[in-house]
Amino acid sequence: MKLSFYIAKRYLFAKKSRNAINVISAVSVAGVAVGTMALIVILSVFNGLEDMINKIFNTFDPDITITSVKGKVFIPDSASLVRLSQVKGIYAFSTTLEDNAALTYGDKQSLATIKGVDDNYINVSGIDSSMVDGDFTLKTQSGQPRAVLGYGVARYLGANINFITPLSIYVPRRTGSNSVNSENSLIHRYLFPSGIFEIEQEYDSKYLFIPLDFCRELLEYDNEISAIEIKLNNYKEEPSVRREVEKIFGNDYIIKNRIQQQEIFYKVMRSEKLVIFLILTLIIVIASFNIIGSLTMLIIEKERDIEILKSLGANNDLIRKIFIFEGWLISIMGALAGMILGFTVCWIQHRFGLIKLNSEVLIMKSYPVILKFRDFIIVPAIVLLIGYWAAWYPVRFLTKKYLTENKPGKS
Repeated sequence: MKLSFYIAKRYLFAKKSRNAINVISAVSVAGVAVGTMALIVILSVFNGLEDMINKIFNTFDPDITITSVKGKVFIPDSASLVRLSQVKGIYAFSTTLEDNAALTYGDKQSLATIKGVDDNYINVSGIDSSMVDGDFTLKTQSGQPRAVLGYGVARYLGANINFITPLSIYVPRRTGSNSVNSENSLIHRYLFPSGIFEIEQEYDSKYLFIPLDFCRELLEYDNEISAIEIKLNNYKEEPSVRREVEKIFGNDYIIKNRIQQQEIFYKVMRSEKLVIFLILTLIIVIASFNIIGSLTMLIIEKERDIEILKSLGANNDLIRKIFIFEGWLISIMGALAGMILGFTVCWIQHRFGLIKLNSEVLIMKSYPVILKFRDFIIVPAIVLLIGYWAAWYPVRFLTKKYLTENKPGKS
């Protein structure tokens, strides 16, 4: 092993009689390095985007949600709520009610999703940390209802925190007979905005928070809710807590964790990550063809050296290992250079944010990158595996004529 590695190293760095071999070897190293760097950078960017999206979702989405299988609302069983409060691992839970409504503010109109939440919602959601104006206050000390608007809703309506112009909410009547008079077919309530939040465009342009009892009155419900939202002490306990919750509520309810609440998005993101990873791996495979060309020319050039080694007692395995190590050294050099370049590029992007994002869509100004140790294990492992194949192929098939001890017609 040491001898074959030593000779392979001498062959790699020694001057060849044909300069093209050195050039092809250098191109091979550069190709593998660029492919490795691209893999490291792309995986780090996807890590950063996934972390950013998780933070956005975690600000709004609870750790676990409970909704009804039948219909969009249900009446929670008080005994089930008591048992839920006793489940180990649950920090807090809140009951919520959602529906669509029409909003007017001054002379402007818009559609939005009103979300009625109870007093415990602030302990379940991190939305209070996303306030850009005012506070997440849904009731005054005297009990008057208030509204908290998404930034997109507030900007479209031109709403602000002035307690002079009220925000009007219109919803269709759920009970009673239909009327040709539009005023009688709609329920109208008004309240003043107390705060504006900004998380992400999809949420900011859609949601309006109001007190749960005010929402029930508006939608003509008594005790109905749309969901029970749960926050955990530690999300690592989610599987065990979810099993306990399923035992309490049974098959009549849908229980989802964070990923299941945004299942389509996560599937698309992971599919994109996998496809790009496979494309860049294919590029490394193509770049490794240069290794085949380099080793082919080297084996032809070293025909005399092979005969000398055989005369000195070298067996076929030793000679094959020399050229396999030769190809593998090219892959190792390319992988090391690519990891260093990838780390450098990611560090520069993390430190200075050279490549910008659309600031109107996302709060972050530049592409986020997160370096993970596993990427620096998986990527070089794949590169070295491809490099071994690229070295084994020419050595296996092109050294047969030189390693045959007894050629036909020779004694």
